[in-house]
Amino acid sequence: MHVKVSVIVPVYNPGIYIEDCIASLLTQSLPPDEYEVIFVDDGSTDETPARLDALAAENSRVTVIHQEPSGWSGKPRNVGIAASQGEYVMFVDNDDYLGDEALERMYDYAVANGTDVVVGKMAGKGRPVPVELFRRNHPHATVENAPLIDSLTPHKMFRREFLDKIGLRFPEGRRRLEDHVFVTEAYLRADGISVLSDYVCYYHVKRDDAANAGFQRFDPIGYFKNLREALDIVEQYTEPGPVRDRLYRRWLRNEMVERMRGRRLLALPDDGYRKQLYEEIRQVVVERFGPGVSAGLAPTQQVIAALIAADRFEDLVAFAEWEVAVAPKATPEDIRWEDGSLRIGLSAEFASKRQPMTFPSGSAGASPADPPLDAAAAIAWVEADTVAKFGKATVDLLLRERSSAAQYFQPVEFTRELVPAGDDGRVRVVLRGTASVDPGTALDGAPIRGGLWDVFVRVKLGGWTKECRLGPVPRAGRTAAPGGVVAERVTLPYWTSPQGNLALDVDRASKRLDLGRLTPEDITVSDGRLRAPLPLHAPGDTDVLLRLTADTAYHVPATLSPAADGEGSVLEAVLPAEELRGAVRVALGPAPGADEPRFLPLPFVLRARAGRIQAARAPRPSLVQRAVRKARRVLGELLGRAAAGAKA
Repeated sequence: MHVKVSVIVPVYNPGIYIEDCIASLLTQSLPPDEYEVIFVDDGSTDETPARLDALAAENSRVTVIHQEPSGWSGKPRNVGIAASQGEYVMFVDNDDYLGDEALERMYDYAVANGTDVVVGKMAGKGRPVPVELFRRNHPHATVENAPLIDSLTPHKMFRREFLDKIGLRFPEGRRRLEDHVFVTEAYLRADGISVLSDYVCYYHVKRDDAANAGFQRFDPIGYFKNLREALDIVEQYTEPGPVRDRLYRRWLRNEMVERMRGRRLLALPDDGYRKQLYEEIRQVVVERFGPGVSAGLAPTQQVIAALIAADRFEDLVAFAEWEVAVAPKATPEDIRWEDGSLRIGLSAEFASKRQPMTFPSGSAGASPADPPLDAAAAIAWVEADTVAKFGKATVDLLLRERSSAAQYFQPVEFTRELVPAGDDGRVRVVLRGTASVDPGTALDGAPIRGGLWDVFVRVKLGGWTKECRLGPVPRAGRTAAPGGVVAERVTLPYWTSPQGNLALDVDRASKRLDLGRLTPEDITVSDGRLRAPLPLHAPGDTDVLLRLTADTAYHVPATLSPAADGEGSVLEAVLPAEELRGAVRVALGPAPGADEPRFLPLPFVLRARAGRIQAARAPRPSLVQRAVRKARRVLGELLGRAAAGAKA
């Protein structure tokens, strides 16, 4: 069979952290004879070599290559390329893992678009990943029309013929940023690049022991020597001008400015290392970057770049001490269901020391000149620039899956407002918006999955792009919309405890749906037809399923319809009256066509005798029954998390 993809995994002492990686590689949706996995063991001294050899003995698609330690990931990846048989190669780190359909989706996308490189959507579990790059699918991306340069890790799919044609391989030896050199050249020389954003392909994991190679303290001299090699690639394959400046800007922003700002600068050891790192950064800034590079940075980043270039280290520290107190704040204002979508009203602004930031009102529409080289004046410059460019401020709402960290943008309509903040002429700059979460399309057009989802707000304002939770809300003010039965899921907005941040519980919230307020008096059964008001939103006549359980279990089609008064819905079903006997427990399943429907117990029973049916309050379970149910629930959650971790 034709091998479509070769997955190359450099390995060095991963311990138990390789297990999720292995599991994800063996459960890919791509047929087993259409891909191979090549583990290149770079001199591991733990039990991993034996583990991999046993794995290869059991799986014909797994190959293990053992070699003497080389010091970094470049040589193992090159050895893997040389041994690969696939049309494409995919690089995976031994402590990360893939989505179940990653290889199949990325390969098909590459073939459909005839591209040399495919960048799959990433999720970060404890570590940052690019966000803007994955707003939408981009079948024909370039460094000019997409922020590809934001993603320079090697965890992508590359056409093997393309790599051989241009002779592209990773720099080898004990060095940093070998992936920057490799990926940058691939971007600049590829005939086609595609970005797949509607499925999370790659999960970056921060290990509990923080032993990921990229998290280790580094030697500044060696690091920035290696960084210059990536800049050399840009210089070799681009002409002077806006494109080159934009690419250079990625390294100035991420590897230099961001290391010298706010909490990240102040957290550096003040034992000489902080100053040494600063000096190496300043040398690169002065020797390699012209004014066009820093001019495209956000205002706060421009300030930091200017202070570095002018050798104003003490002002840099002072600016960091001011900026570290700046944080976004997003407040929920209205949460309601409307036509099958959850509408979330919010306001967002930046705060300093937990108080709303204020800005000079007279700056609107007039951008200030270049940033000054004094910390106090630089702060005033940032404030004035924030108001001047308020018309470009944006707010986004993202759903982030708690188990996997996968995140998805939701549509937001917003306005910008300058709010007077006292008699001194200063103003607050506030973004007000309404996000729309449709459970049927929330995941880039796909239905939302069961589980817990946290709501994040991403604010671009002035010199900052920051994220925060939507909340917190004081306990006394925690009101939210009811659960909604949409797209064969039950979605419940709720407030986390004790923080009071907004989250969504999908198909798990049987105890929090407020079904307990339903009484037998609310329920009617006439001529075998059940009618019950439920505190659940239904966008229209919605097919659901009732499970009736006595000695025998019955599954009965039912309908949820919006209540006439607009509050909640009405459940209706025709009961098999002649077949029911005794006390019958009732549960609601929102997905009549599902293979494994989840059921929500309703707080009443039906008492059936001689074809007559009446509703009665459900008996309270005994202490023993409650203990058994709790044990089952805890065990089920543990098994579910374990399964999700293995499959995600």
